[in-house]
Parts: sequence; C-alpha cells; structure tokens
Amino acid sequence: MSSPLTVTDHSRDSAGLTYVYPVLSRRAGGLSIGINFNTNNACNWQCIYCQVPDLTLGAAPELDFGLLEAELRGFLAQVQSGDFYRRFAVPEAQRVIKDIAISGNGEPTSVPRFADAVELIGDIATSAGVLPGSRYVLITNGSLVHQPKVQEGLKMLNRFGGEVWFKLDSATAEGRRLINKAGQSIDASLNNLILASGCCRTKVQVCLVDIDGQGFVEQERRALLDALAIAKQKGDLREVMLYTLARPSLQPEAGRLGKMPEPVMRAFADDLRQLGFEASVSL
Repeated sequence: MSSPLTVTDHSRDSAGLTYVYPVLSRRAGGLSIGINFNTNNACNWQCIYCQVPDLTLGAAPELDFGLLEAELRGFLAQVQSGDFYRRFAVPEAQRVIKDIAISGNGEPTSVPRFADAVELIGDIATSAGVLPGSRYVLITNGSLVHQPKVQEGLKMLNRFGGEVWFKLDSATAEGRRLINKAGQSIDASLNNLILASGCCRTKVQVCLVDIDGQGFVEQERRALLDALAIAKQKGDLREVMLYTLARPSLQPEAGRLGKMPEPVMRAFADDLRQLGFEASVSL
C-alpha cells in the first residue's frame, strides 16, 4: 500500500506521474485531481507562502499532449475502479472526485496552447463521466488574463461549466511586492479579474498570512475591501474564498510567516458580506 494521502500533503509526484497528481483538498472536501503544467517549477510570481521547492522565475514549458492524455485517462480509470483509493488508504467519506484543478507548480496560464490543454482535459473528463458532476477549476494568479490566448482558454473552461479561482492577496503596491513579488499593479490585476469574470464564472481567493507577527494590517484590510468593491461593481463577481497557511512555505521568508488567526479571518469575511459577496473561510 502507498503512503496514505492527507490534506497536508500536496506533493506533485505522489502518483508517480508527470502532469497528474491527487490531492485530498480541505477546500474541495474530497479528492481533487490536480493538473500541473509547470513541471519546471517556474512561475511569474514568487509568493512567500508557496510550497513549491526550488521555485524559479519563468513560464510553463511546452506541453506533451499525448502524455497528458495518457496519464489523465489512466488515472481516472484507477480512481473509478477503486484501485487508487485502496492503494492510498483514502477514507470512505472522501472517495469522491470533487474537482479537476489546473494548478500545480507555477502559473498555469503561461503554458503554450493553454486553450487546447483546457479543452483536452475537459473532453477526457467528460468522456469518463467525471464532468459535469464534478467541478472543473483553474487556479491562477490572473496576471496573464489580458492576453487573448488566456481569455480563449477561460471561455473554453466555461464551455465545460468550469470556474476560475483568481488570486488576490493584497491590493497595495507594498503588499503585492512583499507577498507575491508581483510587479503588476492592482489596477491591472483588477482589470484582469473583471475580464476573467466576463469569460467564465470567477471566484476570488485570498490567502491571509500573518507576516512578522503583525496580523492583518489595517491598510491592507481596507485596500482589499476597496479593490473588491470596485471589482464587484464592474464585474460579475459574487464569491470570495479566504484561507491561510496549511503547510509550511518552502520560500526563504518561511520563518516570517504564521497563520492568520481565525477571528480575524471571520471578521474579514463579515466585511466582505457587507459588500454583497458570499464569503467562505478555510482554516
């Protein structure tokens, strides 16, 4: 028997595959089938809470479509036969495919032929009977949504009833440089968020981390609320998902980070509800 899967283990090689990896997701509430385009551990952002080892600055490499198809079809067959659940000692209550999530070790929308990849995964999951019963999710920092090729991929995702989880951890220039090491302005990020919501159902995900024991700095809290209010007014946005650290960061700043206290997160969720959002908290 292989080592049991847990919600704290998001290893990309647990199944011994190149592109496909299983995760017991605390947010999804069951089995999430991850798709990792960034096999080179490269991303255009360098978030300080990232769990990717040896993270480098860059884009996803060319995709081997034949290998991706073979891995995904084979893995889905193992899951649906029950063999995967038995080998990894998945609890009975979690033996359900909650979603297929394009995520992985970097920004997935940076992969060449992004829309083709979204279509291939959707076609395979549909033919296997996984879609439309399970969710089809893209987890992204949203930094490339202004590119037509990315918008094409989001519209393809929408064809399969999918959804975008769009990262927005800070709305200040200082916070974005510190938390995400992102050069993109908040205005550009908000424009991309609004564009994304016009292409596909889009949810905002916010990682709240306590940096240097300062908690949720008021300037950051206020800026996020103001930015999200603008995005809601201009885009089709209804839901914000708040979460905090679940696993140790593998970045140099790891020692500076702590979980955001639960009362702080729940209070911020209440603030978001006052703006008209549905707000969830994952601890």
